[in-house]
Amino acid sequence: MDPHTIQNDRVSHARAVAAGSLPDRIDTTLAEALVLGLLRQGVKVFFSVFGHGSTEIGEVLRIYQENGLLKVYGLRSEIEASHAAAALRWSTGQKAAVITSIGPGALQAMAASLAPASDGIGVWYLVGDETSEDEGYNMQQIPHPQQQQFLKLFSAMGQAYSLHTPGALATALRRGLNTIDHPFRAAPFYLLMPMNTQPALMPVFNLDELPAGAPPIPGAAAGEYEKAAAWIRESKKMVVKIGGGAKAARPELIRLLDLTNGVVVHTPIATGIVPFSSPRNMGVGGSKGSLCGNYAMENADLLVAIGTRAVCQSDCSRTGYPDVKRVININAEIDDATHYGKTLSLVGDAAATLRLLNMALEKFPPRITSDQWLADCAAQKSIWQAFKAERKQNPVLLDEFWRKPVLTQPAAVMAAADWVKENNACLFFDAGDVQANGFQVVEDEHPGQTFTETGASYMGFAVSALLASAVAPDIPYPVAVTGDGSFTMSPQVLIDGAEFGAHGCILLLDNNRMAAISGLQTAQYGVDFATHHDHPVDYLAWAGSIKGVFALDGGNSPKSLLKALDEAKTHPGLSLIHVPVYYGSDPLGGMGVYGRWNVGNWVTETQSLRHEIGL
Repeated sequence: MDPHTIQNDRVSHARAVAAGSLPDRIDTTLAEALVLGLLRQGVKVFFSVFGHGSTEIGEVLRIYQENGLLKVYGLRSEIEASHAAAALRWSTGQKAAVITSIGPGALQAMAASLAPASDGIGVWYLVGDETSEDEGYNMQQIPHPQQQQFLKLFSAMGQAYSLHTPGALATALRRGLNTIDHPFRAAPFYLLMPMNTQPALMPVFNLDELPAGAPPIPGAAAGEYEKAAAWIRESKKMVVKIGGGAKAARPELIRLLDLTNGVVVHTPIATGIVPFSSPRNMGVGGSKGSLCGNYAMENADLLVAIGTRAVCQSDCSRTGYPDVKRVININAEIDDATHYGKTLSLVGDAAATLRLLNMALEKFPPRITSDQWLADCAAQKSIWQAFKAERKQNPVLLDEFWRKPVLTQPAAVMAAADWVKENNACLFFDAGDVQANGFQVVEDEHPGQTFTETGASYMGFAVSALLASAVAPDIPYPVAVTGDGSFTMSPQVLIDGAEFGAHGCILLLDNNRMAAISGLQTAQYGVDFATHHDHPVDYLAWAGSIKGVFALDGGNSPKSLLKALDEAKTHPGLSLIHVPVYYGSDPLGGMGVYGRWNVGNWVTETQSLRHEIGL
């Protein structure tokens, strides 16, 4: 089959797909069959940085895009592409694929895939690879005389498959489907595409081989519900710790709290699952945490963990529950469900499992409403709210670097969070100080108001996430709160956001440093080192140099910041608001630290406590 015939066939196939008249068997190539397989799974968005390792699939995508079957977004960074795909799936549920070339591009995408891997988000990664006939080194391959080096590397990150043999496409697509649509632990799937097999002919290919559908959802745990109910009844101070895996169990979770008069503490990724306004919600807990969240963790005698991986910062490197004598752990993943000692594990779907646990609890009379534990926790929450209010009422401090009064990060984030609620918008937080201040101050009433990528804490995630608005224009207006350090990791979003019509705002809080690490260094060693810079950057000029980007000065007061946000929303494209912010030792400049962490010179003490607790 000559190239001209292949090209004509692709055009006719694309038109037939659009008309719903594609025959069951066609003459095709591996690259085209792959695209058809992804379309069958509902993957119609492709974030790409094409190179010599992906020109063949790129040509297929061009033809199929011209026939209205999919959309390709040609971006300037594989890291940006990965973040955009993850944010789109996270915020809207829409599937996407990241396409790269061989070598550096593939490795950049793999690095960025740490975010969806950590946060349980399913994304396809289609990466070019060395040829399968081993005719000699291919440019940009890993230079070792061994087979499938990239496959070994990607397999260390997660599920990976090489299209070394075209006939294995159906298996590759099924494994990818099961991975990215996994019912409780979705993850990236890495499909390696050797450059010579992409154009390989597949005559009379049976399209019925292409898988579709979704993996089955597990049911309730088979476990000791009566025993779990008895443990809860015997507890005087029960804390429920929820992670992202509890999102689908919201009604059952709230019912559990009502039945037990317990309190809930959430991870940064789980804001809004229980409304913050609920008297049972103690907010975030962990190494940063909050006064009320950490109080509940520190003083509880029973932990009920639901859908959480117990990440180091979330449970103070396994020292967050010093008085807990028993754990009930509800998780669909065995390793996570058995993480702690003294655990009764209920391995299954969180919602279905909680439903049965609640039924077991309903056999008992309800708890007394005025339980002292709830009252003690409520008192701590009142103190925490007053603590936040003090920072809101004192929003400006004199800053040494800026040599003038500027907004503090807590005040800026609180102003933005209030504005987002009033305008039915949503917040994406980048890594660093903005992220920590963000999850400490937000008061979400439902999921989807805040997206905090704390799994990998990947700098530049939030600003790249704004590209999701170009794909899904009906998404709530997104505000990406970022620091100067995170923004300069992914500034190309200014160009790509303008190019593809993103409608959102970058709120750049600038203290000319990596403040989270400066603060950590100072807390541990008394001095910061190599985490700040001497010269300010004119971000307004930078953003203003790009046609279609609206650059705004956020000023030095909540009022001026809110005015800038109002102006940004009226702009039909991408906006950037620059806000100088305070960094220094004044306690009003931050939200404080309330837990422990197994890093730096805190290691010996934290590890000793962990082993002393023995949980």
